[in-house]
Amino acid sequence: MSTSDTLLRAVREIEPIIRQHAPEAERERKLATPVARAMHQVGLYRLWRPKVLGGFELDPISGLRIIEEVSRIDSAAGWNLQIAVAHDMFAPWFGDRAAQEIFHADAVPVGAFNPARKAVPVAGGYRISGRTSFVSGAHHATAFIGFAQIHDGDRLRVDANGVPEMRLIAVPASEAEIVDNWNTMGMRGSGSHDVEMRDAFIPEHWAAPWGPLEKPGSAYEGPLYRLTVWPAIAALVAPALGIARAAIDEAVALIINKTPAFGTKTLKDYGVVQTRLAQAEAKLGASRAYFFEAFEEAWQEAVAGRPITVKLKGKLQLAMTHATLECAQAVSLVHEIAGASGIREEYAFERHFRDVHVITQHGFTNASKLESVGQILLGLDPEWPFFQF
Repeated sequence: MSTSDTLLRAVREIEPIIRQHAPEAERERKLATPVARAMHQVGLYRLWRPKVLGGFELDPISGLRIIEEVSRIDSAAGWNLQIAVAHDMFAPWFGDRAAQEIFHADAVPVGAFNPARKAVPVAGGYRISGRTSFVSGAHHATAFIGFAQIHDGDRLRVDANGVPEMRLIAVPASEAEIVDNWNTMGMRGSGSHDVEMRDAFIPEHWAAPWGPLEKPGSAYEGPLYRLTVWPAIAALVAPALGIARAAIDEAVALIINKTPAFGTKTLKDYGVVQTRLAQAEAKLGASRAYFFEAFEEAWQEAVAGRPITVKLKGKLQLAMTHATLECAQAVSLVHEIAGASGIREEYAFERHFRDVHVITQHGFTNASKLESVGQILLGLDPEWPFFQF
């Protein structure tokens, strides 16, 4: 049995724990501790960590499918998982010593990148200050990853071109404060609160120059890490796939058994219901196939040692944004089919609807990224800066 199959079996084994605590995550606005502990114990947080650091170093598609399966069970668990494994993909920018200290076998690295924090050089390292929003999984993190701009006192340090000097940093979770302000329409259980730091000290080697990756750390020379940040961005899509799958499966069960008020036929006998269900299935299936096909192409390039071109990065971005938007439309079709059952909390349809539409607003995969993809297709320089990486 492959490592991927073993991990998928582990997901099924902990599924009762995830389902049991899903309402708690929604109510408390953070992932329940028993769920985080269960995912940690079966190794899910180590999907994309290097083998030499105790990880599985899975290929990107296997990792994405595992996140998708967790998300089918519960969106909060899937979202917290993807955030943690995504941040492993930023580890190649750090040196070997920092990687061993930050991304060890028990690490749960999470973070957010906007706005950049303030880093003031001091003896042996930096003092980090600032507040960053949307830090999913903050309550179970061991370290927070993000950006910081160098300041000499209160003065921003810039290079010869007037560009602020940027560092990719890691800060121990014990040195930060979680600001309880995650009050949202959907994805409540993700616990994506703000995190604030006030003069938190980090050693100098926990701050790495940020720019296109030139020489990764020695643990990160395998093909997975040649894809740089792209598996991390793709991980944001896997929860949408899982939510759409759950919504459609639950719709089928409802359709077979429900007779609408004042009606004489079950929902399964209505042509409009049959059509909407088929449309939802096609939207999920087609976008999912394109998404995985794009990443299979990128993976083969990485295995062959060839660089991932801007054109291929554009295809990856298109597949990611398209899948996210199509999943939202598929869930909307299910919500339409469900009727009044779609607004009652005893069913999951209303949560699926809220959660997937929140995901469509994420800055790395939202509809605005289609503009940058169009620029690539037209031979123009894309405005989205992450195409440089």
